[in-house]
Amino acid sequence: MRRRARREVMFAGFGGQGIITAGFIVGRAAAVYDNKEATLTQAYGPEARGSTCYSGVVIDDEEIDYPYLLNPEVIVVMSKDAYEKFLPRLREGGILIVDSSIVKPDDRANKFNVYEVPATEEAEKMGARIVANVIMLGFLGKVWDAVSVEALRESVKSTVPRKYLDLNLRAFERGVELGEKALQKRVEV
Repeated sequence: MRRRARREVMFAGFGGQGIITAGFIVGRAAAVYDNKEATLTQAYGPEARGSTCYSGVVIDDEEIDYPYLLNPEVIVVMSKDAYEKFLPRLREGGILIVDSSIVKPDDRANKFNVYEVPATEEAEKMGARIVANVIMLGFLGKVWDAVSVEALRESVKSTVPRKYLDLNLRAFERGVELGEKALQKRVEV
């Protein structure tokens, strides 16, 4: 029996962090640059900016019959409220990527593969807190094999405003570096 190729990732945080944009970039990377099927769903509170929000991307080699997240294998969390709200949705043994500048995982995270990424802190060093989401995308590309780093990079290039392209590409590459270091640490242990 062939293993189902359906892959799912959720980005969760608050409005204004680029959570929806991150999902869009992953979906575009998978569909346009990796030639897979992809869907994007999103939800946010009525206030939009500042309220908890998420985006969910489903990726498959075949047509997707149900576009919503069923059992995410990866959740990228960028706020405390999102951690509380969405952690229970992550499948056991899944990948939990948290912005450690904002979120500190507790004992509930022990059943997941946890990566702590100081994305907001790194973005602030670059002078633009808003690229923390792109740092997370670079990191995701290294630790999750559903979409390639090359496809994500191309999707960033084709999505972000031209005047901010250099900043976003630097942020993406910083995320890739952090992902490589995190994987190396796991090998050394």
